[in-house]
Amino acid sequence: MQRREFLMAISGMALAYSARALGVTSPVDGVVTVVQFSDDGKLLGRVTLPKVRKDAEWLKRLSPLAYEVTRRQGTERAYSQPGHDRHDPGLYRCVCCDNALFDAATKYDSGTGWPSFWQPIAPENVRNIEDRMFGMTRTEVRCTLCDAHLGHVFDDGPEPTGLRYCMNMVALRFVPKPK
Repeated sequence: MQRREFLMAISGMALAYSARALGVTSPVDGVVTVVQFSDDGKLLGRVTLPKVRKDAEWLKRLSPLAYEVTRRQGTERAYSQPGHDRHDPGLYRCVCCDNALFDAATKYDSGTGWPSFWQPIAPENVRNIEDRMFGMTRTEVRCTLCDAHLGHVFDDGPEPTGLRYCMNMVALRFVPKPK
């Protein structure tokens, strides 16, 4: 083995070990590109990160309902969670990995009992998956960084996008905008 190959192998193992120690997968297991934002909503830039995997920690840290929704594709009851009707300025982050998902400026009252947004804070931060559960076709929305189930997106929203990102409140963590 040549010196360069040896050094690359060692650095790759160190990166994989560090990532596992932080609770994320190694680059071999999958990396994603997301756009990071500060808590006050300022764009920090695009980064490529290993996918976050913390199954044992999530089971301990999340409420039973939040775990059921985010990790097992459940749904909370409409109007059942505090904050579904919040209209304060701020940012909504993933409850599992803290990835920025929605700016409160895009939130609107859809009358459904779930927080609804007309667009994500960055398209890279969520991913859409075809969902054929319960004999219907819908579009599931997941956090790009940790694959948490967030809710569904529908095409009956307001302008300018015409979309309704109908999210589960327990999948989100609201960060109020600093005054």
